[in-house]
Amino acid sequence: MTSWRHPFAGLPREVAVLTAVAFAVAVGFGVVAPAIPVYAREFGVGRTAAGAVISAFAFMRLVSALGSGRLVNRIGERLVLALGIGIVAVSSALAGLAQTYTQLLVLRGVGGVGSAMFTVSAISLLLRVVDSDQRGRATGLWQSGFLIGAIAGPAIGGPLTDISLRAPFFVYAVTLAAAGAIGLAFLGQAHLHDVDVDERPTATVTLPQALRVSGYRAALVTNLGNGWALFGVRSSLIPLFVTEGMGASPTWTGVGFFVSAAAQGGLLLWAGGFADRVGRRPAMLIGSTVATLSLVLVAASSSLGVYVVAMALFGAGSAFLSVAPSAVVGDVASGHGGTVIAAFQMSSDLGAVAGPLVAGRLADNYSFGAAFGVTAAVLATGLVTTFFSTETRHRAAPPSPEPHVLPE
Repeated sequence: MTSWRHPFAGLPREVAVLTAVAFAVAVGFGVVAPAIPVYAREFGVGRTAAGAVISAFAFMRLVSALGSGRLVNRIGERLVLALGIGIVAVSSALAGLAQTYTQLLVLRGVGGVGSAMFTVSAISLLLRVVDSDQRGRATGLWQSGFLIGAIAGPAIGGPLTDISLRAPFFVYAVTLAAAGAIGLAFLGQAHLHDVDVDERPTATVTLPQALRVSGYRAALVTNLGNGWALFGVRSSLIPLFVTEGMGASPTWTGVGFFVSAAAQGGLLLWAGGFADRVGRRPAMLIGSTVATLSLVLVAASSSLGVYVVAMALFGAGSAFLSVAPSAVVGDVASGHGGTVIAAFQMSSDLGAVAGPLVAGRLADNYSFGAAFGVTAAVLATGLVTTFFSTETRHRAAPPSPEPHVLPE
C-alpha cells in the first residue's frame, strides 16, 4: 500500500507560504463581497451605481496590470507584493469609513490597483521559486488556497453583513494585514530559480518576445475564456438562469456552485501534476474541451439534472484551466518577466469584465441559451488556439530580438 504524500512534499517552502497568503486574501474578499452592493445602496444610489463599485475594482485591476508588471521588473516581486496588499488593506479599511458613494467608489478603485500589484507579483514569485517540473503542481496548490478561501469567506461575510454593512471591510483589512505579515515573515529569503551563481538576474523576457511563442498566445486566449466564464458569466448569469430560466429555487444556485467548487478543488492538484508530467498543452486541451461541453449542456437544456452535471463538468474543466496556462507562462518567461505575467493576468480580467456585459445583453435581448452559447464559443476559441500551439514544457526562453548575436 502506498503511503500518503504531503501535497507540499518536494516543493520549496515559499509555495506553502504563498498558498497561505492566497487563502487569507480570498477569505477577506469573500467576507466583503456580499456587503459591497448592499453597502453602496445605503448611500441612496441605484442598482447600476451599486454594481459600478464592483466594476471599478475589476476595471482598475485590468488597467494597472501592465504597470504592476513593469514595477515587478524594476523593484522585485516581494516589495510589490507587500505594497499591493498594503494598498488593498488600507483602502478597504477606509471604505468601511466612507461617508459618501463617491468615496466608496474611489477607494474600491484604489483597491483594484493594489490587487493587480499583489496578483502579478505573487504569480511571478510563485513561478520563480519552483523548477519547471513543479510549476503545474505549485500553481494548483496556490489556486486551491484561493478556492478554499473563496468558499469560507462568504460563509462568514453573509452573517456579518446582517450585523453591520461596514464590519466586513474592517475584517477584510485584518485578513489582508495577516496575509502581508505572512509574506514579510517568510518570503524574505526566497531562493529564485532564475538567478545565476553570481546572484545576477537573468535577462527579462519581454512581452513582444513572449507573443512570438504559440503556446503563450494560446495561454492568453484560454485565460480570457476562463475569466469570461469562471469569474464573469458563472457569477453573474447562473443565479438568474436558475431562478428565471429554470424557475427553480435559489438553493439550486448554491448546489451548482458547491458541485462546481468541489469538482474543481478535488482535481486541482491532480491537474497540476498532469500538466507537469504529461504537458501543458494536453492539460489545456482537456480543460477547454470539458469546460466548453459544460456550457453547451447548459445552453441546450433547462433540466435541473443536466444543470448539476454541467456545473460538475465546468468545475472539472476549470481545474485544468486554472493551472496549465499559468505553467505555460512560467515556461515562456523562464520564471522572470513581469509584463509577460501581467498581460496574462489582464486577459483573465478582460474576460471577467466583458463576459457579464456581453452575456447579460444576450440574455436580455435573446435568451439564456444564446448567452451560454457565446460563452461556450469563447472557450472553444481557446481550445482551437491550443490545438495549433506547441508544447512549452522544458522549452528554452523565447529568442532575443537579435538571434544572430551569439553570447561570448
